[in-house]
Amino acid sequence: MKRFSPKLKIKKGDKVVVIAGADKGKQGEILQVFPAKNKAIVEGVNIRKKHTKPTQDTPGGINDIAAPIHISNLMLVDPRSGAPTKVGRKVEGDKIVRFSKKSGEIIN
Repeated sequence: MKRFSPKLKIKKGDKVVVIAGADKGKQGEILQVFPAKNKAIVEGVNIRKKHTKPTQDTPGGINDIAAPIHISNLMLVDPRSGAPTKVGRKVEGDKIVRFSKKSGEIIN
């Protein structure tokens, strides 16, 4: 049985701010989104240690990686003011576009 995944307000490449958790207040760009899990990987946020074995290509060691964070803990950054904002949707011409509820500016 396939789980229903809702339409997400954020997507890859968006600039977001963390609103809850240990990394509260940090900003970063979304690198990857997992709609089925409602999680996203944000650059420089939720850093974890990853132990890797050495291979022919890479030396082993302990590396820092960005772990997924739940989407409910993220808010989009307003393109005009740089503050966290909610996201709305509206029809412009024949396309549905996202816009910032704080400033009304369209988000690309």
